[in-house]
Amino acid sequence: MFLLRCSLLVIAIWFAGPARLSPAERLKRFSSKEYVALIQRLSEDPGFFDSDNLVSNESSYLQISGLLEKFAVKGGVYLGVGPEQNFTYIAKTRPHLAILLDIRRQNLLYHLLLKSLFDRSKSRSDYLAHLFSRPRPRGVPGPDRDIGGLLLEFEKTMPSEQLFRKNLKQALAFIQKTCRFPIYEKDAGAIEGIYREFFDQQLSLRFRSFGRPSFRFYPSFKDILLERDLDGQFGNFLNSEADFQFVKQLHSRNLIVPVVGDFAGSKAMRTVSEYLKERGETVSVFYVSNVEFYLVQNGVFDRFADNVQQLPISGQSLLIRAYFRFPHPQRRPGYVSATLLQRLTRFIENRNAGYYKSYQDVGLRDYLAAE
Repeated sequence: MFLLRCSLLVIAIWFAGPARLSPAERLKRFSSKEYVALIQRLSEDPGFFDSDNLVSNESSYLQISGLLEKFAVKGGVYLGVGPEQNFTYIAKTRPHLAILLDIRRQNLLYHLLLKSLFDRSKSRSDYLAHLFSRPRPRGVPGPDRDIGGLLLEFEKTMPSEQLFRKNLKQALAFIQKTCRFPIYEKDAGAIEGIYREFFDQQLSLRFRSFGRPSFRFYPSFKDILLERDLDGQFGNFLNSEADFQFVKQLHSRNLIVPVVGDFAGSKAMRTVSEYLKERGETVSVFYVSNVEFYLVQNGVFDRFADNVQQLPISGQSLLIRAYFRFPHPQRRPGYVSATLLQRLTRFIENRNAGYYKSYQDVGLRDYLAAE
């Protein structure tokens, strides 16, 4: 009888399979091979967008900091679009995986460049020095120094063409040899062009459009770094050594994954959904910037909404959007945008109820108000 019970127990365990691990336990790191394979699996053919997006133009991006803290959004999978602004939201929400989708291949190359700089940087001060090809400041700011103090030390040094060339060479080697990501001559030229813009423009770098006006009232990189939240506190990820180290560690484990993807496309978003469901993951935050404006303008918003509906989400999952061009109750004086939070479940409910007839409906119909 004892042997029979043991045999039945072994059979039961065999059929049940291994003990189910939490997503955080399953996602410790990707190897370089897994990282590249995942980028290739999730990506689709690139498209065109008429801006370089090397730095955010959303000066309102910290407007939701208090709400993110209030709702204690932590863990899960972060989805985002565009440039370095994602790092601040990643630092605030502490996901165990981040996937950054953008229709432009340039954005994928941009994030690979930044990944190489994170790899070489032990601290925030190192990162800024590598990003702008300057010597590291002699007076190294302590870990408790805020971003204002950090920039005071940083601006005592001068950019160096020699450092730029050295850093670029090391970045390309890192992408090709360490990440094992295949880049072509055109890609290498694009990476050099991106890095050259940081070198030439330094902290004055701004969001730039092609074929339409590039407004000077858009914030500079320095403005973005020194932006404050509704409580008057600095909030960029480079304001905190702990936040910087969290983003750096995600990069080192290949868990910030840049993907070429169209929000309204037929592959990338759908494949991301399939992949996350395979792993038992849930999207905690989806930062869409103001992409919805262009989706509505181009008549493909419903395709985007269909893709969102396929994502694995919970009642706590949040959508972050930047709302431009039109007045909004949450837009602060002196700002050209408002940054808004919405429950992803509410986005889906409103869309399925037919409430989204215009871009104004998307921004005004339902949002979580900042207090």
